[in-house]
Formats: sequence, structure tokens, C-alpha cells
Amino acid sequence: MGSQPPPPPPPANAEDYSAAATLIPFPRRIPLLRGPIKATQSDDPSSGPYILAFKNPRAWATAYESSKALITSQCEAGSRIGCSISASSKCKPPWWKILLGISPKQDYGEREKCEEIEMRACFAAAKEKCGVFANQRCAPAFENARIEVSGLGLKLADRKNSYGVGIWGIDKSWGEFRNNYEVTNIRGRDLLGLDDANSIEEYLRKNS
Repeated sequence: MGSQPPPPPPPANAEDYSAAATLIPFPRRIPLLRGPIKATQSDDPSSGPYILAFKNPRAWATAYESSKALITSQCEAGSRIGCSISASSKCKPPWWKILLGISPKQDYGEREKCEEIEMRACFAAAKEKCGVFANQRCAPAFENARIEVSGLGLKLADRKNSYGVGIWGIDKSWGEFRNNYEVTNIRGRDLLGLDDANSIEEYLRKNS
């Protein structure tokens, strides 16, 4: 039997036990959009003693804008494909005319211009519809989402001296109402009412 080949030489840094050589880096953790807060008597008991809520209106608004932008982007990407197919179909001559010799072969330069015009018109209409679609998908969820009361800030709390009157129909100041009824969160729709906004988009314009 032949002799075994010699083992490969050890790497140059085989004896390097420094932190840079031995530690495994992990990606930075993604912060939670919502955090747990204590549930109140008005919340569903089956949800447990804690519920998830946004820390403040800014976090709520940022999450809404991010979600809407993502859905809009995905919708527009699909629309580009659909509009491209539609433009190509509209601008090419019918196959049976070419087969029967009724129509001469189409000039590819004219067809390219036709497709550009059709693509531009189709995508402009689709882009507007994508914005409406994204708003329809996001608005109900974020209007129903909870926002932590402690994150509302004095500016919003002072805007309505009788916050309970405006939302819950109780003639108490905001501080007294919160202490007596242990309010820990409000819904997004209540935040819109607090700021006299009819929609999330209007709220964002007022607070941009």
C-alpha cells in the first residue's frame, strides 16, 4: 500500500482565538412595531391580561405609511407586467390579417411608439388604483389598532379638555377618566376623532 498523502498545512490563523476571529456576528434585531400593555375591562377577556399596542401616534402613523407603501409597490409591480402584456396585445396587428395578406407587415418603430403610449396610459390608471387599493387594505386595520395612552403626549391630551366627552360620552376630564377607568389604550379611529381628522391620510397631513 502506498503511503497516505501528508495532511494539508493548518491555516495561518489557526491559533487566533481573538474576539474578532471567534465571535459570530448576528444581524441587529428588528424592533417590534407594537408592545404588550395591560388590558382593560373593555377588552376581550379571551385575549389575556395583555394586548398589543403602538407606543405612540408617531409609531402608528409610521407603520401605516410603511405598510401602505409596501402594498402600493407590490401592486404597481404587478400592474407593470399586466400593462406591458396589454400594450403589446393592443398594438400588434391581428394575426389573421397578416396570414390572409389583408394588412402589410407592421413597422416595428410605429409599434414601439404605440406600446409606449398604451403602457403610459395603462400604468397611470393602475397607479392611481393601487393607491386606493392600498388605502382600503390598510385603513380598517390601523383605524382598529390600539395606541398606548401614555404615548399620546400632552399636546393631544390638552387639545380636548374633556376627552371622555368626545369619545366615550362621559363628563369627566381626561386625567380623571383615565384614573377611574384604567384606560391604557385607544383605537386609531379615536385618535382621528381627537385630532378632528376624517381619515388617516388627513391626520398625516395635519401632523406632517
